[in-house]
Amino acid sequence: MKLCRVVDESSQVCYAAEADGVFRKVAGDVFGDYSIVDREIRPGKILPPVVPPNVFAVGLNYRGHARETNKPLPEAPVVFAKATTSVIGAGEPIVLPAAGAACVDYEVELAVVIGRTCRDVPAERAGECVLGYTVANDVSARDWQRRLGQWVRAKSFDSFCPLGPCIQTELDPADAGLSCTLNGTLMQDSTTADLIFSVPQLIEFLSADLTLLAGTVILTGTPAGVGAARSPQVFLRPGDTVTCAVEGIGELTNPVIAAEGAAAQSGGAGRTWGS
Repeated sequence: MKLCRVVDESSQVCYAAEADGVFRKVAGDVFGDYSIVDREIRPGKILPPVVPPNVFAVGLNYRGHARETNKPLPEAPVVFAKATTSVIGAGEPIVLPAAGAACVDYEVELAVVIGRTCRDVPAERAGECVLGYTVANDVSARDWQRRLGQWVRAKSFDSFCPLGPCIQTELDPADAGLSCTLNGTLMQDSTTADLIFSVPQLIEFLSADLTLLAGTVILTGTPAGVGAARSPQVFLRPGDTVTCAVEGIGELTNPVIAAEGAAAQSGGAGRTWGS
């Protein structure tokens, strides 16, 4: 089942179950007890599928991506966080930051949506804690990564976490195809079978002595084909359109625009933090 977070005809935010383009309202709490109402609604807008209390992400989690970056396979998941304020939905623009970021990259990812608050979850029971899965684009400012030597700021600028278009509750995360196209050109094309650490392993690792709140989003890593690893390198520019897709979920498309008044903003291109 596909769950979409929408604005309905009465301008209220709600969840709706979508099938073949038909939306039926969800009654109750998708993170608790809910049911599908036998009433069709016509959403005025599709919103990000969740408002996460936390966003955790995993780096270097595809064998192909490790090879293209000439890095050894990690012995444990490489975890970082993205600011929740970076979340946007399908169709919303990725805004290239004013803060001196010239090397902004795309990263298609399968994202996990935690369905209930949990802690110390063994891998074999991880599925019990999952509401479903969505598509993510882990947008990354590579120059800020190099400049600071850490990832959180580089991956947390406003609009750097597109999610959507829905939450698929019935996906097998072990072997789902995923792809990214930039202006219609295929850039990434892989499958979750290439993951180094599986979804259950990631949930077990993250939840060890750490409470995962309901609605938490986990980005599971990106496959080979990122712009920074290409020759010549390919980065996002104003006017671009990037589409991330995961088999069984759908497509997440976002235009790319420049920030307004970039030169005038504090911390903008005129500042050279850490350089």
